[in-house]
Amino acid sequence: MSDQLLTEFDHRTIDADGVGINVRVAGDGPPVLLLHGYPQTHLIWHHVAPLLAATHTVVLTDLRGYGDSDKRPSDAEHAPYAKRSMAHDQLLVMRQLGFERFAVAGHDRGGRVAHRLALDHPKAVRALAVLDIVPTRYAFRNADAAFGQGYYHWFFLTAGNGIPEHLIGQDPEFWIRARMGARHSGGTPFHPSAQAEYIRCFSRPDAIHASCEDYRAAATVDLEHDDADASVGHRVSAPVLALWGEHSFVGRHYDVLEVWRDYADHVHGQALPCDHYLPEEAPVQTAQQLQAFLTEQRR
Repeated sequence: MSDQLLTEFDHRTIDADGVGINVRVAGDGPPVLLLHGYPQTHLIWHHVAPLLAATHTVVLTDLRGYGDSDKRPSDAEHAPYAKRSMAHDQLLVMRQLGFERFAVAGHDRGGRVAHRLALDHPKAVRALAVLDIVPTRYAFRNADAAFGQGYYHWFFLTAGNGIPEHLIGQDPEFWIRARMGARHSGGTPFHPSAQAEYIRCFSRPDAIHASCEDYRAAATVDLEHDDADASVGHRVSAPVLALWGEHSFVGRHYDVLEVWRDYADHVHGQALPCDHYLPEEAPVQTAQQLQAFLTEQRR
C-alpha cells in the first residue's frame, strides 16, 4: 500500500548494527531525514515528502519497533527502545546512504528520537524540526491533571504485566482509529490507504509490545539521559524549527517556543491550523514551513 502513496520513492532495508530499518528515498539535493510518530509509519509523510523531494534528498524510515522495521526484544531497563538507541539507528541509516551531515524532522515520537539524535550527534545534525511536541523531560516534570487526561496513553502504555499489550491486541484497529480520530481537527482527512497500512503494521503482537517499550523507555531511561544532559547544560546547538497544531494539546497547554528555548540555542516556529497530525492534516503548510527552514539553513 505504501507504494501507492509514494510511487517515486525507492524502497530498501538497511542494517543498522543488526536492526533492519525500513527505508524509502527520493529526490536530489541536501539530505533530510523524516521520522514518524505513534502509532504510525513513514507514511505520515506521504503528502509532504514528495514536495520536499523537489529540492532535497528525502529519507523516510520506520523507527525500530514500528512499521516494517525490526522489532527487537527488550530488557528490564527498556534500553533497546531508549531514544538513544533509536536515534543511533537513524544515524547509521544516514551514514550508509552516504550522508554524514543532514537535517532531521520528527513528528510525535519521531520528534523525540530527532531531539536525542541532535543531542548525541551534534556534528551530524545540521538542523532539527520538531512537530507537535515539547521535550519529554519537560512534559513529565510539569505533568498535571490536564496532562493525565489528554496524554493518558503515556501512562497506560507503560503499565507492566502485559496489560496494554493484551488490551490493545484484542482490537488494534479500534485503538488506532480511536487514538488518531481523537486528535484530528478538521484538516485534510487521513488517507484510507495510509490508515490501513498503520493498522496492518500495528496489528502484530511484537509491534504492539515494541511501541509500549518505547513509552516505557520514555518514562525511565530516557528521563535519566535527559536529566544527565540538563545537569551539565547540554542543549541542542543546531537551529530548531518547532511547529504545532493550534488545536492540539501541545498548542493549547504550552508556550511551545519558550519551552524549547530552555532546551535549544536557536528556536523559532509557529502553530498551524490543525490538531496533532500536522503532516497529514496540514500538509501544504507543513511542507512550506519545512522548505523555508531547510532553505534558510543552507545559506
